[in-house]
Amino acid sequence: MSAISSTTGPAGHGLSSRGGSYGRWAVPVLIAVGLALLPAPSGLGQHAWWFFSVFAGVVAALIIEPVPPAATGFIAIALTAALSRWTLFSVEDLAKPGFNVASESVKWAFSGFANPTVWLVGGAFMLALGYQKTGLGRRIALLLVRALGRNSLMVGYAATFSDAILAMVTPSNTARSAGTMFPIMVNLPPIYDSKPNDPSARRIGGYVLWTTFAASCVTSSLFITGCAPNFLAADFARKLAHVDISWTRWFFAAAPFCIPLLLALPLIGYVLYPPTVKRSPEIPVWAGQQLDEMGAPSRNEMILGALVLVAISLWILAADYFDAAIVAFMVISLMLVARVVTWDDLARNHSAWTTIALLATLVAMADGLARVGFIKWFAALVAAHMGGLSPTMVLVALVSIYFFSHYFFSSLTAHTTAMMPIMLGVGLGIPGLPPEKLAVALALTTGIMGVISPYATGAALPYYNSGYIKSAEFWRNGTIYGFVFLAALLALGVPWL
Repeated sequence: MSAISSTTGPAGHGLSSRGGSYGRWAVPVLIAVGLALLPAPSGLGQHAWWFFSVFAGVVAALIIEPVPPAATGFIAIALTAALSRWTLFSVEDLAKPGFNVASESVKWAFSGFANPTVWLVGGAFMLALGYQKTGLGRRIALLLVRALGRNSLMVGYAATFSDAILAMVTPSNTARSAGTMFPIMVNLPPIYDSKPNDPSARRIGGYVLWTTFAASCVTSSLFITGCAPNFLAADFARKLAHVDISWTRWFFAAAPFCIPLLLALPLIGYVLYPPTVKRSPEIPVWAGQQLDEMGAPSRNEMILGALVLVAISLWILAADYFDAAIVAFMVISLMLVARVVTWDDLARNHSAWTTIALLATLVAMADGLARVGFIKWFAALVAAHMGGLSPTMVLVALVSIYFFSHYFFSSLTAHTTAMMPIMLGVGLGIPGLPPEKLAVALALTTGIMGVISPYATGAALPYYNSGYIKSAEFWRNGTIYGFVFLAALLALGVPWL
């Protein structure tokens, strides 16, 4: 529960342990400067290449952490905006009549704060604070532990299947995973004396939270309703490849690889990112005693529980009327009115505001790649190298490139919008490549590629900032699970199509 307290360091990674590590800057700086000194690739503007050089250095800094991640994002925005004449704007941009570098730079620098996903993720932390302050999160966690806590593997399965049930009816993976699952699951590790930003984080906290997040990526691909960009991908498939993908067709196309992944996920985590506490026969008994001591739910618990049900209902049924972030704001406002939390509580929620700052800066940096033309150039480069390959190899190559190019994006929606039409266009021009197979394979990639980085999807940031998963561990897990997810899609999903 201290994962959401005001004492938590920025982004869940201790500031004091990173602040003086000047030597850690060597690798990010060398990567950025080394790339910048190379000539820009053919067809890519010099400013775009310099922007990519800065972006590559930022990714390295996020992994190595010379300073906390939020500070890295802040520095990246300041540096890029200060050098905007060379990193953001082309010669043609600068030559436009009335073009003002200062005003255009500041628009870009703060554009991430206008992204609703940023505020939805911040809202998830505020909801988590409500769970912690009222005791509802502890009560739900104790109920879960009493039922399944004898074995930490079963806790992993409980988290996985809970997310799968919600994914059938929740079209926002951020609302589902960050707004609903995270506030509950972050209250579970302290019951096992597993604390954030502490060696005890690996007792069970890291395993449970990583498994919960990874499961949300798989369920986002299993159901068309599991992730909002899925509908956009289906629309592109219909318009460009003339392939209609209904809810049923999507599910039966995804099931051959997503269901085995869901069944294996807790076991995979047990091997690759294991908890040190495997069995605790006494914990369920203790949890039952704690529930007895808590007594009946308090007024604030019942109010918060009702508000959470309202939020879930609106996320499911009213997506056409209210953005998911506005729903979160409405619920938080009602929490304030009912005095479930106070404004001082929200103001002191250090992790929430740090997460907002981190995600906003990363969104701006990732969006900058598209702004300067890097994404368009990259897609054209891919298309130029597809000639001479067999239809099967083209399909594998396009899906793989589409998957791993998500390192350039901080939004599943932005990635789908920018890359899917291009990948479809390249594939549709290859004789013998079935349009249906390509369109569906690309569409099914949308959810699972969210696992690869801390900024790949809005749902990732609360888990990354929880203090239970170290930055390097998150990146390592993301890469490993990314290969596992992609291999499952290509080996089990594509042949079925």
